[in-house]
Amino acid sequence: MADTQTSSAPRLGITDDGYLTDCWYLAAPSTELKEGKQHRIMMLGEPVVVGRTPAGEAFALRDICPHRLVPLSAGKQLETDGEWTLQCPYHGWRFGTDGGCKLMPSLTEDSTYDASRVKVRRYPVHEANGAVFIYIAHNPRVDAPPAVPPPDFGPLPDKPGFVIHDVFNAHMDDAVVGLMDPAHVPFVHNQWWWRPPSVGLKLKEKQFVPALRGWAIDRHQPSSNSLLYRWVFGGNVETEIIFQLPGFRWEIVSNETARLLTLTCLTPEGPKRTRITQFTWWTGAPLLRLAVPIAKPAGRKFLRQDGDMVDLQNQGMAHQKAMLWIDDIDVQAKWYQRLKREWVEARSEGREFTNPIEPRVLRWMS
Repeated sequence: MADTQTSSAPRLGITDDGYLTDCWYLAAPSTELKEGKQHRIMMLGEPVVVGRTPAGEAFALRDICPHRLVPLSAGKQLETDGEWTLQCPYHGWRFGTDGGCKLMPSLTEDSTYDASRVKVRRYPVHEANGAVFIYIAHNPRVDAPPAVPPPDFGPLPDKPGFVIHDVFNAHMDDAVVGLMDPAHVPFVHNQWWWRPPSVGLKLKEKQFVPALRGWAIDRHQPSSNSLLYRWVFGGNVETEIIFQLPGFRWEIVSNETARLLTLTCLTPEGPKRTRITQFTWWTGAPLLRLAVPIAKPAGRKFLRQDGDMVDLQNQGMAHQKAMLWIDDIDVQAKWYQRLKREWVEARSEGREFTNPIEPRVLRWMS
């Protein structure tokens, strides 16, 4: 379901594959970046080396040495004139975390070639609360400040209680729509601890409101069949669910004494590959610590069930692209596409993004 809108004018803010640019995406949990180490990831179909210097600085560069195109992630970190650099394993060219070449060992002392003219793409990095985000600008040659500030999910502990992840064999658009779909839960996620089949379908009626580059479900009491919430929090529990471009969805569950935030981040790796990373933070609720041995594998199973459904969906998509969307259960999918179009139009026209979502009550059975 990649956005295929065409126009005679150049479109900014989106790639040919339908991925939004001039946006922040999750690169990795902080724990995956060890000091003095780096590794290769794919983001929006491009290779990126992410790492952490021995001094603790997280960095992200294009993972291709411009000389002979060897991945920089295969090299090692060395100190060069007082700063940490990443050395290409082929000819020893060293690149700083700013992307500039700091050393070409093959140059002689009388060489007039200026090594600093050579650069690899640098991605701005933001690290907070145990997560590392990188900014993907539309124009890789323009080193302008990010068009939007890094994502902010409110007050959180320094580190998440746990992190789980999965990879869906889907374009990011299909992964987003699948994860936000409200009507699949009783059929795909009918575990005894979450949604026992015996409860049957119930009427859901939720107030939706616009939020920053997205929308939110106003604070409400969680479903009466959410057994895990009742066990951990007890009474007087409220839930708020928020979605934000390009692919962040978080749920806040809280009462007078405790707060839990579960953040799902979607990172497009390639045309049919989307990385799903889910962070869980909490304050208070001491039972949550005891519930981790159960909650962590349960969360993995929850994500894998969605991934398995994506695999089944791919069997149909091999023969048909168009999907039948109906109100009210597919309104959020339509909103997502409207938000994407507005983002592209705003970036292309050089104006501020205007949220097209209006407050609305949605009703469905699940």
